Amino acid sequence: MSQIVLYWHPMSSATPVACALAELGVPHERVKVDITTGEQRRPDYLALNPNGKVPTMTVDGAPMFEALAIELWLGHTYGVKSGLWPAGGTPEHLQAMSWSTWAYVTYGAQLVRLQAAKDMGTPDDAHGTAAHKALDELLTVLDGRLSQRPWLLGEAYTLADLIVASVIGYSVYLGAPVAAHPTTNAWLQKVQARPAMQIDA
Repeated sequence: MSQIVLYWHPMSSATPVACALAELGVPHERVKVDITTGEQRRPDYLALNPNGKVPTMTVDGAPMFEALAIELWLGHTYGVKSGLWPAGGTPEHLQAMSWSTWAYVTYGAQLVRLQAAKDMGTPDDAHGTAAHKALDELLTVLDGRLSQRPWLLGEAYTLADLIVASVIGYSVYLGAPVAAHPTTNAWLQKVQARPAMQIDA
């Protein structure tokens, strides 16, 4: 098995990666990067991740960054054998890739808008209101998906649920109207209750 090192900080975008590693049971080393004191901008860290952010993960010394890229790699590499990620070439695999990207890109873009409005102290202005409305519409899409099956891909929990729920869960903190979508809210609570999701320390 590869030697894996996760560079992270608690309560950050690195948290879902740590949870995925725990869910998969992949042995790894965790190195805390104190983003509150600027450790992510040290030259040795920037050599691994030129963005100067967490997470970064090294695989036998080779670095990769961006949470979604790491999560997808973990799914492909370790999840198929354990049943936590669909095999390539299956319809479920296409859906896993689609929903994971939807969460980080489509839904995430509206989160950026909402965050910006909050940072400027204007969450109720036109930009904040538009972002809130767009998130509500996207949550309706997710609700429709989850109303047809217990988990995103079907009858079994997968890393796709972890990936998407991590973004949806963060959006609750920013004020997204998740509670107005009972099916999604119930699914989110099921994901968040899993033991692997309790490791952010």
